[in-house]
Amino acid sequence: MSTQSLASDSTTTFSLWASPFRPFFLATGLYAIAVIAYWLGAWFDGWPLPESMSPVQWHSHEMLFGMVAAAIAGFLLTAMCNWTGAAPLSGRGLMALFGLWLAGRMAMWTAAWLPGWLVAAIDLSFLLAVAVYAGRVIHAAGNRRNYALVGLIGLLWLANLLFHIGVLDGRPGLIQRAEWGTIMLVVVLMVVIGGRITPAFTRNWLLRTGRQPTAVKSFGVVDSASMISVLVLLAMILAGAPWAWTGAIALLAGAANALRLAGWAGWQVRSDPLMWMLHLGYAWIPLGLLLMGFSPWIDAIGPSAWLHALGTGAMGILILGVMTRVCLGHTGRPLELPAVMVPGYWLVIAAAILRLAGALEWLPYRPTVIAAGLAWIVAFLIFVIAYWPILSQPRADGKPG
Repeated sequence: MSTQSLASDSTTTFSLWASPFRPFFLATGLYAIAVIAYWLGAWFDGWPLPESMSPVQWHSHEMLFGMVAAAIAGFLLTAMCNWTGAAPLSGRGLMALFGLWLAGRMAMWTAAWLPGWLVAAIDLSFLLAVAVYAGRVIHAAGNRRNYALVGLIGLLWLANLLFHIGVLDGRPGLIQRAEWGTIMLVVVLMVVIGGRITPAFTRNWLLRTGRQPTAVKSFGVVDSASMISVLVLLAMILAGAPWAWTGAIALLAGAANALRLAGWAGWQVRSDPLMWMLHLGYAWIPLGLLLMGFSPWIDAIGPSAWLHALGTGAMGILILGVMTRVCLGHTGRPLELPAVMVPGYWLVIAAAILRLAGALEWLPYRPTVIAAGLAWIVAFLIFVIAYWPILSQPRADGKPG
């Protein structure tokens, strides 16, 4: 079936399948709840998980290749329609792609009863399909600028492959390298995409509210340093470079991204939750990178601290912030956050702070992690409840999509 026929398929009138962000963002919210709820039970109450993986490995895999991968697919496959002018993937084609994601999740939940190679084959099919489809659409449009994003999806697929090889061969070191490499790949995506949308949205907001959009500053040297340093950091982690050298590059990456964020004048948008959420989410990137950078020399900063600053903090906050905005804009609604989502924002922020505090042993581990998990669950539950009508109903302006 051709890319065009998949994209133009409209055999279903149910609006959930009208554009990729609709099912994938809903799945992101639901899966964020399911994984954390079950992991808390597995970690603290001994609920069963696949014997081939530790609870931490299963939790990490499903957050990265389940929740985060769904969010990336929903955003990328929707945004590239603006980049290329192509029609959004919809109908049966979108159902088929979503089915691959769902099959991967089912395989990971039932991995104890399936051959390892079959679990890997099913789980690996989703990101491969996303990369192939996105690559075909971008190639057909001659949109060379965004080939790099397709390449990053391909690298995510490769990291997932390395994870499964590590599980099949019983190589925890390879699993860890795949996990850490995946986190850095997602950081690269956040630096690239966040660097595009956050200053642009901030300028638009300032202009719309009668303020000076020139308050938002972007400096080529800082932008380049922000992106190049995280790419070098990714390569060093994948290559297993000495941790002291990796830490030095992480400090550089953290400082560059902090300077970059400061130029975007986030304090100017403090009255609009849809805007400050993006700035606050991005702020967790330099925080996580700086924690990584100091970890070789400060014993109190273990991997769990920077991993959760980048994961629960940057990924969790940015994903929720981007989803709540995209869902409004791409369904023809005003960019006004539903009032019920403001507590949801604060809860996911609280989850990140608590999880980091637990990792740094500033607070007792067990109650802190449970509190962080519950705050996370309620935050995404609010999103699912508030945005289900938006995601399942036609656009407010009557346009397709």
